[in-house]
Amino acid sequence: MLKIGVKDLAKYPFLTEAGEYLRNTGLSLEQLGHPDWQPIVEKAYGRIVVASSGQIYGSDLEALDNDSELLSFLVAIILLKSAGIATLIRRFSLAESRRAERYLQQDLWISRDKKNLELPLKIIQDLFAVNVSIDNEDFVIKVPDYLQRAVHFHEKEWKLVNRRVANGLVYLSAHETVRLIRTELGEYINGKIQSVNVDSIPQSFRHRVDDLVTLAKKFSDTVYVSSEYPPCVKHGIEVLEKGENLPHSGRFLLATYLLSKGQTVDQIAPLFKNAPDYNERTTKYQLEHISGSSGSGTKYQCPSCEKLRSESLCFATPDCDGIINPVQFGKRRKNP
Repeated sequence: MLKIGVKDLAKYPFLTEAGEYLRNTGLSLEQLGHPDWQPIVEKAYGRIVVASSGQIYGSDLEALDNDSELLSFLVAIILLKSAGIATLIRRFSLAESRRAERYLQQDLWISRDKKNLELPLKIIQDLFAVNVSIDNEDFVIKVPDYLQRAVHFHEKEWKLVNRRVANGLVYLSAHETVRLIRTELGEYINGKIQSVNVDSIPQSFRHRVDDLVTLAKKFSDTVYVSSEYPPCVKHGIEVLEKGENLPHSGRFLLATYLLSKGQTVDQIAPLFKNAPDYNERTTKYQLEHISGSSGSGTKYQCPSCEKLRSESLCFATPDCDGIINPVQFGKRRKNP
């Protein structure tokens, strides 16, 4: 039986074993409300603030108290559930999934030399039903498992024709293996938060819950959706407006479409402000790269309707009849 220590739980605090560990300590929510535990509450609040800014909470697990790292995650969940703000929960879930992604990648790479891959492979298998095996220097998964996840990536290197495939298996690096399950991991953490029942919280938690309500107001900008946009573009903007995570391919669609309509990088960038992983600098950089103004000289074109259908990004209406690219939307009606 795999033994999971507190350091492992500090890296992967969303595991069921984390709750079991807390129960075994006998530490209750009421006890965490005692002033002696206030540093944990502050660490939990700081963890949420970092996530809300689109950054990844960093831990030095060799130098820090792993118990406090684990408890800060659990208290953060209680604060988020008490505040009940979906945008913050989504941002936190995504940031924590990216944090776990780093540790999974490290554990896959380091453990390979130790012939001990039990924990990272157990997480991927148990949580997402993906069986990962080792073939020399590579990790391999079944083609259907790969396609189910890679379809959401726009970059050419994720296309199956550009991968090494043999005997029904796709060959991946440690980074690529865990990158495939990032979205699912974020959804899993979100689900864990949603499933928590919090009837009441200690008084010492309440001021930080109020602070979260204030913090969330900076992400409540409303985006205007033009009636002239094609339904695929409208859908993408509406997803962002709700503070939900739009896949990279959906963001690429928005950027290329709006750029083709003459909008500038500065005009487009605010659309992404409500994204769970929003980072102003990164967003501007990516938009400039897509527009060709970053120095590459390559301006990317809006993907075709066929491409969008293959990526489950097409939401066609009768008004879309006869077009093969979103940039043609509306032209057929104006010029029959």
